[in-house]
Amino acid sequence: MIIKPIIQGVVARSAHPLGCQQAVLNQIDYVKNAPQIANGPKKVLVLGASSGFGLASRISMAFGGSQADTVGVSFERGPSDKGVGTAGWYNNVFFREEAEKQGLIAKNFVGDAFSQDMRDQVVSYIQNEFGGSVDLVVYSLATGVRPNPETGELWRSSIKTIGEPVSGPTINIEQDTLESMDVGTASADELEATVKVMGGEDWASWISMLNDAGVLDKGCRTVAYSYVGPEVTYPIYHHGTLGRAKAHLHNTADLLNEQLADIDGAAYVSVCKALVTKASVFIPAFSPYILSLFKVMKEKGTHEGCIEQMQRLFGERLYGKSNHVPVDDARLIRVDDWELEPDTQDAVKVLMAQMTADNFHQIGDYAGYKLDFLQLNGFGYDNVNYDAPVDMEKMLALHP
Repeated sequence: MIIKPIIQGVVARSAHPLGCQQAVLNQIDYVKNAPQIANGPKKVLVLGASSGFGLASRISMAFGGSQADTVGVSFERGPSDKGVGTAGWYNNVFFREEAEKQGLIAKNFVGDAFSQDMRDQVVSYIQNEFGGSVDLVVYSLATGVRPNPETGELWRSSIKTIGEPVSGPTINIEQDTLESMDVGTASADELEATVKVMGGEDWASWISMLNDAGVLDKGCRTVAYSYVGPEVTYPIYHHGTLGRAKAHLHNTADLLNEQLADIDGAAYVSVCKALVTKASVFIPAFSPYILSLFKVMKEKGTHEGCIEQMQRLFGERLYGKSNHVPVDDARLIRVDDWELEPDTQDAVKVLMAQMTADNFHQIGDYAGYKLDFLQLNGFGYDNVNYDAPVDMEKMLALHP
């Protein structure tokens, strides 16, 4: 069958298997040719491994100098009579194939990372088939819903403000338009649910469970990902439900850091730059900033995608020839440093002030933004023939 992109609002309803394969190959090629990670981990667990920062972390660890064996956990859907499957499914498949060509272990668990059954499977695999322990745990789960582990009731996150509502533009990728939208004020229940879903509670639960099971190696580190951004984004992000959840995540890192001291381990949050991910496209009133940022950083030669960010994080921050991990006053690792350079932010503000619904294609880097979105789902690669039919029988025979 011939597979074309299907977009509804900011949601992709199709994925191209061969484009996903190309995306994985491109990231592998980048890290192989980048400055290599010294003294990196050898046994890595990635929670949320199938796309974005999680996939990039896994690729960086396997191919960027550390030659790590990896276990990935993700919730994805394979091809069936109902559809071609998700991009993350194919990312898992093709990452595993490439890793195994290099003699590396690349075990994929596809299922609900919140369930006890999945946790038990992961622990059992580490104990019996993965050498008994891991020396890095990456937490990169991105979801809008999390079940209460005690009751099964679902917590649902809300991207809202705390205090006054905010109006602002947002992108409709399906229509290629910049539209105005209102962001309401979160109720107390919505705020609590957002913290439950996007804060650090589940990360802490995983680390405690792994530690109790004795599968965290001496000196094991764990890292989760966050965003802070400049003041111009504060009304919707820093001062909203997202910001409150991220503050909880940051505090969790400190608690886990104390907990892991018994095994000489450490826990960190890495603050990353603004990027197009399956999660970030849902953030309202964020569009003018990210379009302007992309344009400025590309002109300066400082723009990075997920894979560039992760290779720099692991090669220059979390690992390297020195055992020292550079952090700020809040004990956060900052790989958003290039984004927040004063001259970059000054130029971004100028573009944002000029941007309207009529000129955003020209003022900002909308073409780059949309290409990034398409490539998340395997579209937009020059060396993939999208007019050629995909052999779905062959795709159905693949396994993650």
